[in-house]
Amino acid sequence: MRRKKRHSLGMLGGICGLVFFVSACDAHRQIKIAVIPATEGNLQWDPAHAGATDAAGPAGIFVYWNAPTREDDVETQIALVERVTGGDYQGLVLAPDQALSLITPVRRVLAHGIPTVIIGSPLPIAAGDNLSYVLNDDAEGGRMAAERIAKLLNGHGSVALLGINPDITGIMIRSRAFEELVAQKYPDIRIVEKRVGTFNMAHEEQVAEDTMKAHPDLDAIVALMWPTIDGTMAALDASPGGHSIKIVGFDPFGLPLFQQKPNLDCIIREDTRSMGRRAIELIHDRLLGKAVPATVTLEPTLITRENIDTPEIQQMFASGHWQWRPAQ
Repeated sequence: MRRKKRHSLGMLGGICGLVFFVSACDAHRQIKIAVIPATEGNLQWDPAHAGATDAAGPAGIFVYWNAPTREDDVETQIALVERVTGGDYQGLVLAPDQALSLITPVRRVLAHGIPTVIIGSPLPIAAGDNLSYVLNDDAEGGRMAAERIAKLLNGHGSVALLGINPDITGIMIRSRAFEELVAQKYPDIRIVEKRVGTFNMAHEEQVAEDTMKAHPDLDAIVALMWPTIDGTMAALDASPGGHSIKIVGFDPFGLPLFQQKPNLDCIIREDTRSMGRRAIELIHDRLLGKAVPATVTLEPTLITRENIDTPEIQQMFASGHWQWRPAQ
């Protein structure tokens, strides 16, 4: 009888030890968060990787980084998001390539109870429960562009609005904000052309060329996407009469080459590094049971020849792989 009692106590102790071991392992299991930007390999989204790593390191979080190689490869981004539901991930950070196409995949992730943060441009899904947003203030970006154009033209002249992309909510917001402020404050500035944009640079070059031919007295172009910037620059290089046209652009693929491109007046850029950092912080806080804001909005930055070499602007272009330094 005594031997059976000792045997039972030994089994109970073993079971308790196993439960403690499993609980301890679960408590110390590394948190994994998938970060899926719109694309990789450019200066718009690479800094988001650095920002996510900045926040993840001190918290012991593993960041899985993957993205399509092109912004128009929505199928690949959808597939990457759907992998999150079948993998051992405790969070998702996503910069959507398209607003409508990503609704269903994101809802599947949320249905699995995985905290999700959308960065950059919003989806038509209300924040709440496990969904938060860290967004660029695109309305402010549109107003920045309008004020810059007004300054360049002294309140009088013609401007073309190129690169309007209905698939990206943020671009539509900045476009509307630009038009509204011009209409309210600068009635002598005429928007003579509005054209839909794509991620095909050759197409954007053709659109810019057609626009300049249709409006030979055009004073300025607002390029709402990076392919529109590059396509417009190429069209200007090939046009002997376009050298007086000023360009205000958004979110360039690479460094703004002000010295080589005299038409380029400025760029307005999202703070994607801060987006990546804040997104990881929000997911970590949610996993710890802390209250988190539904939406965080970050103001874009106006970058010009005068401020591009400042430490603050250099930091915006720093990525997890390398850091740009101005030529000495």
